[in-house]
Amino acid sequence: MVQESVTYFSRAGGVPGALNCFLALLYIALNVFQFFILPLWLLPVQRSWAWTLFPLALLTNPFWSLIHEAIHDLFHPNRGVNAFTGRLLAILFGAPFRILRLSHLLHHKLNRMPVEGTEYYDRGKSAKAAAAPGYYFQIFCGLYLVEVISPIYFLLPRAWLQRFKERYLKPESVSAILMQNWLGAESLREIRLDGLLTVSWLSLSFWFYGQHWPLLLVALLARGFLISFLDNIYHYETPVSDVFFAKNLTLPAPLAKLLLNFNLHGIHHINPAISWINLPKAFDVQGGKFHGGYFAAALRQLHGPIALQELPQGAPTLRVRPG
Repeated sequence: MVQESVTYFSRAGGVPGALNCFLALLYIALNVFQFFILPLWLLPVQRSWAWTLFPLALLTNPFWSLIHEAIHDLFHPNRGVNAFTGRLLAILFGAPFRILRLSHLLHHKLNRMPVEGTEYYDRGKSAKAAAAPGYYFQIFCGLYLVEVISPIYFLLPRAWLQRFKERYLKPESVSAILMQNWLGAESLREIRLDGLLTVSWLSLSFWFYGQHWPLLLVALLARGFLISFLDNIYHYETPVSDVFFAKNLTLPAPLAKLLLNFNLHGIHHINPAISWINLPKAFDVQGGKFHGGYFAAALRQLHGPIALQELPQGAPTLRVRPG
């Protein structure tokens, strides 16, 4: 029954291409409003227009959810449309699509492995107090900050980037694996082009904001916080090395739809080829279980880093992804 459901939901007909395109146009329009229309025509007339930045910031994670569909080739049945729109949305998000895509797909491959967990520290090598600064930096702003800075970093000469990788990154680390791909000729060209476009529109927007530039800075900080803080809530305190495990978190139906059912993250990790619109059906068919509330899970992260020795150990060899 599970096998049949996954096969059905994974068909191209299960991808809501038209709806996703509408959402993409909506988010493109909202970004154009935030970064160009607001500073050029509205703020000079009435400063109270700045309050529109608040609801726009709250749409950060739904915006990321749509990019996430493109990362998994689930935005549109046409791969060309999927790739083009994914790159465009990622540029407006603030980072090259190639970087977001490979980082996320590697996350699926290495989920909850000791080299990948956000909150892990080894009690035999370190203490919680030593691990805490890096952990809190990561969940408060670090994740998004690294993504935003990456375009500037990859504008450096390739020889410098290669030297940095060989000198400072452990060969078995996630960063080294990612860098190996990104330094390929085609990857580097794409990253540099998307990076230049990202830096260009962002610089232009700061110029347009003029004396109101702190408003844009606060808006970007809010975006960085929301992306970083809500990224790992599905994995915090979950079994080590259980590659396919993630939490499904309860969320009021309207908010779940707004988030493109991203709260059903456990079902997504087991079935990454299922589009967002079919996740609730897959959750029901596969007997999915919730692991708490969305907002409660977000706050639990404030408990800080956790020793590997204190976390339950998964059994990845016993879990088989359906399909």
